[in-house]
Amino acid sequence: MGRVRGVLVRPWVIGALTVAVAVGGFGSYWFQPWKLWQEKTVDEALPGTAAPSRPSAGEPSGATTSTPAPAGPVTLASGGLISHEHPTSGTVRLVRLSDGSHIVRVENLDTSNGPDLRVWLTDAPVKRGTDGWHVFDDGDYVSLGKLKGNKGNQNYTVPAGVDPSRYTSVSVWCDRFDVSFGAAELTRV
Repeated sequence: MGRVRGVLVRPWVIGALTVAVAVGGFGSYWFQPWKLWQEKTVDEALPGTAAPSRPSAGEPSGATTSTPAPAGPVTLASGGLISHEHPTSGTVRLVRLSDGSHIVRVENLDTSNGPDLRVWLTDAPVKRGTDGWHVFDDGDYVSLGKLKGNKGNQNYTVPAGVDPSRYTSVSVWCDRFDVSFGAAELTRV
């Protein structure tokens, strides 16, 4: 026991152990491997959709009102997500709301969790395979914010002043490692 204690109190051993702990701590923080086993489901409704109104008790069921129904959300473009760095599926829609603002809606998302995931609206082409992993930060892009969950239905506001018609794709982007988890090409409807 005295021999082990003698080795452990040497300055170089203490230094090496300190460095090993620091590197292990930094590596855990940087890669966040536990997120691969954590899932977060988010289920947001599409803004501006309301349930159809029912006639009141005193109103005939076939009666029409003089007030027109408000214009609901309009899908301007859509596309299916393809996998890049991690298996990713779901659909993406660029939607104009009744107030004139725009959102990117991600539906039925299923991807891996990871560190610093974002939703990007980009002008980059969507490429299959490893060729598509790193292209989205090469051109023009707008970060719509952190990915709210790695599963479910989510809405991301396009900032005022951004012309969404300039962008052709959406990426679930890992900002920490500069890689796309998955992306969708937006096809105008």
